[in-house]
Amino acid sequence: MAEGNWERDVLEKLAFAALREQRRARRWGIFFKLLAFAYLSALFLVVIDWRGEDYLTTGKHTALVDVVGVIDPKGNASADRIIESLQLAFKDKNTQGVILRINSPGGSPVQAGIIYDEIRRLRGIYPNTPTYAVVEDICASGGYYIAAAADKIYVDKASIVGSIGVIMDGWGFTGTMEKLGVERRVLMSGENKAFLDPFSPVDDKQKKHAQSMLDEIHKQFIEVVRKGRGKRLKESSDLFSGLLWTGARSIELGLTDGIGSVDFVAREVVKAEDIVDFTQKETLAERFAKRFGAAMAHTLAGVMARGQLDIR
Repeated sequence: MAEGNWERDVLEKLAFAALREQRRARRWGIFFKLLAFAYLSALFLVVIDWRGEDYLTTGKHTALVDVVGVIDPKGNASADRIIESLQLAFKDKNTQGVILRINSPGGSPVQAGIIYDEIRRLRGIYPNTPTYAVVEDICASGGYYIAAAADKIYVDKASIVGSIGVIMDGWGFTGTMEKLGVERRVLMSGENKAFLDPFSPVDDKQKKHAQSMLDEIHKQFIEVVRKGRGKRLKESSDLFSGLLWTGARSIELGLTDGIGSVDFVAREVVKAEDIVDFTQKETLAERFAKRFGAAMAHTLAGVMARGQLDIR
């Protein structure tokens, strides 16, 4: 009897082991099939979402380029994406004028400066193609930096315009650390390597240096605005202080030129009512790749946590 129980136990263990191996193999098979499917789907999206360098326009039109959101290297309002859009717009032989539709609170002064310089360059190459900025809700800081490159700037009376200034901000935790009994330990080569370290008291020399950098960038910003707006600008002590104004007030100050929407400018100013959007937006393939990458990481983490992928 004992011998029979022993044999039965062995057979049960072997059966369960085989079953576990089958389940493990099936899970790996499903995983790799999903991976292959995702790869083919991404490839398919790349093909169907591919856009060539040339826009096939058939008649006279106004070219539109959107500058929307925070201006930074990785977003839709990056210099690379905006410049690519502008170059396509200017090169098109049917473009009668270019409109920059701006709805941005600002962002990187470097990215804004690169876009500004490219607009000025393209205006030099295509002197017969006027460039206009049309402000929707907000055109502040780096957004206005870009707008200053246009021939004229149009706004809604309730638009928010301005913020001609530069900011660097952060936090200081020295008091909190003292209360918690936390000691800051930092080693460095170069006395200013821990520049404005939030866990150390403010160094007056470093603060002065940071302020000089901000002042220098602010000066560059002011020069760009003066160059772009010229004699239209009604300078005052507040103009470059970082204040914001309504669209109606910005016209009085010479920061902008008039009231007008994209449709109005295309129809009444450019005299080409048809609008072609040249904005290079994030493709379906790019969006899929980002979401798939995040989803795969989440799935793998969950599977590993549950022990379903047993690697030994």
